[in-house]
Order: sequence, then C-alpha cells, then structure tokens
Amino acid sequence: MKKWLLVLVAACITFALSACGSGNSGSEGGKNKLIMGTSADYKPFEYKDGDQIVGFDVDLAKALGKKTGYDVEVQDMDFNSLITALKSKQVDMILSGMTPTPERKKQVDFSGIYYTANNMIVTKKGSSIKSLDDLKGKTVGVQLGSIQEEKGKKLASKYGFQLEDRNRISDLTEEIKSGRFDAAIIEDIVAQGYFSSNNDLQGFASADAKSDESGSAIAFRKDSDLTAKFNKALKEMEKNGEIEKLKKKWFTNEK
Repeated sequence: MKKWLLVLVAACITFALSACGSGNSGSEGGKNKLIMGTSADYKPFEYKDGDQIVGFDVDLAKALGKKTGYDVEVQDMDFNSLITALKSKQVDMILSGMTPTPERKKQVDFSGIYYTANNMIVTKKGSSIKSLDDLKGKTVGVQLGSIQEEKGKKLASKYGFQLEDRNRISDLTEEIKSGRFDAAIIEDIVAQGYFSSNNDLQGFASADAKSDESGSAIAFRKDSDLTAKFNKALKEMEKNGEIEKLKKKWFTNEK
C-alpha cells in the first residue's frame, strides 16, 4: 500500500512540475501568445491611455501577431531592463522604439528597421538655450540605456555640459519643468508628443545631435524562430502599405 502511495505522490509531483513548465509564453510554451516588452512612456510609440497601453508599436505588434498566428500581450517596464527581460524569457519580444546598435546585437536578434527618426533638444518654454553651444555648464538629461544616452556622452565632452540619466522620458520632462534639468535629448517624434500635452516645453533640432545609429526594430532572443516569421510579416506590411497607414494614424492623426 505504501509503495502505491509513493508512486501516486511521485506522479502528482511530476504532473505539477509539468504544469509549471508549460506556463511560458510564446512558442516555447506551446501557446499562441507572445509577451511584448515595452516602456510605455514613449508617445506616440507606446504610452498609457487610462488602463490601456496604446501606440504605434502596440498596433504594429498586434498586426504582426495576427499575421503570424499569435495573440500579443503588452507588458510595461523600464527601458533599461527590456533586454534583460527578453534574455531571461520574461518577455518574447521587444517593441519600444529600440535601435539595433552593435552592442545590443551581441545580446539579441533584431528584425528589419520599421521606423527612422532623429533627436531633439528639449527645454523649458522661454529658455535661452537655442543651440548646443548654449548648453555649456548646463545639466542635460537622457533616458537610461537609450541611444540618446550614448549620443549625450559624446556631446557632453564636446559642448561642456553635465549629463544625467533617468529611467523614463516622463522623468526627463518633469526634471526640466522643475528646473533640475536645463534640457534633455529626446527622439523628435516623441518630443512632439510631449509638446502637445505640455505647453511649458519647447525644443529644437540639431545636426550634431542626430543619432549615430538610426531606426527602430523588433528585438528577439538569439536564434529565435520568431525573428524570421515576424520579418516576413513586416515586409508584407511594408509592401501592402499597412505600416504607412499606422504611421499616418499615430504620427499625423490621419486615419
């Protein structure tokens, strides 16, 4: 009797472990659901509208998921933790205005580029800062882990300003409004989104502030079978005009 009881207990433990192991998202767990990691502070690419996370990247991910047979669930986190979350299988892919830099390519795989943008120097409205030369002795903010941070390091040594980082774009704009930062380096289309909801902010473009790297792409784990699937679907959306429609919807308010 004890022998059969032990067998039964062992079987229950095996079943429980098996059930726990099947909880992974994406193809590895055998489910048609993918977790998209993002930093929802990057309007109009991804931001919070009430309880929902919306934006260009969200619509793009869901459209690509539909074409490849997956439901997409969005998970918000700090930008600087996204690649770690992907590598540790907390998420299955990243859509967060992420540029495929050489350093990032060592850690994850990327799709083709789906959007290209430039940087802007954002200041408080009425600021006397009109050029990069005016930043000498000032404090400039950048988002931690972003390509703007790398660009900021180069500009800081050239133009003589102090660089500080924060986790989210909204943190940068609040620091500007409070007077703790004199300016911040933010992607242009994202900066325009903040201007529309913050009348006390302004900005200007500068050729010297343009990113050394350019373009946003989708990140996947190394050797993931999702990369080829999503690349194929991405090319289809580019060819049939679906991506252009999304750009008009989110960047020009056209439907």
